[in-house]
Amino acid sequence: MTSSPSRDEAENLALRALGFLAAEPARIEPFLALTGLGPGTLRDAARQPAFLSAVLDHLYGDESLLLEFAGNLSLNPEIVAQARIVLGGPSPGADG
Repeated sequence: MTSSPSRDEAENLALRALGFLAAEPARIEPFLALTGLGPGTLRDAARQPAFLSAVLDHLYGDESLLLEFAGNLSLNPEIVAQARIVLGGPSPGADG
């Protein structure tokens, strides 16, 4: 993909990423531990752009998760970083 995703596309990708994490306890539990959220508060949090950015940050920060997610959707993994920028600007510590 040569252009960045639209905001709607970025939000949709983040929601799909959340669904990917939630599909397996071994994937969602570390994320919940980092965010301090529980299963009961996840749905409300998913309505917040900052939370959606955090989902993509988490995915992008774990190469094996990122590659599995991108492979499942037949996506270039870089789209996750592009969607993250659309939702909330560059990740902390991002180069340039």
